[in-house]
Amino acid sequence: MNIVERYKKPTPKFFKTLRNIGIALATAGGAIIAAPISMPTIVVTIATYMTVAGTVATAVSQAVVTDEENTETDENDDGL
Repeated sequence: MNIVERYKKPTPKFFKTLRNIGIALATAGGAIIAAPISMPTIVVTIATYMTVAGTVATAVSQAVVTDEENTETDENDDGL
């Protein structure tokens, strides 16, 4: 499965929620970084980390797909 096919498949509910949280983090961080007022360095640093974390969470969450072939749990599956 290539990346285009992966992004076209449905995303599970948990990862949709995580994606939306990531979008909010990235937006809030970007707004703080772009603010036209002077802010302490620690605030700008935290906003930078928020933007990066939100962007990564959004991208990873969007790439997770529901596997229609293996929707049932396997008895021998240990979760790893």
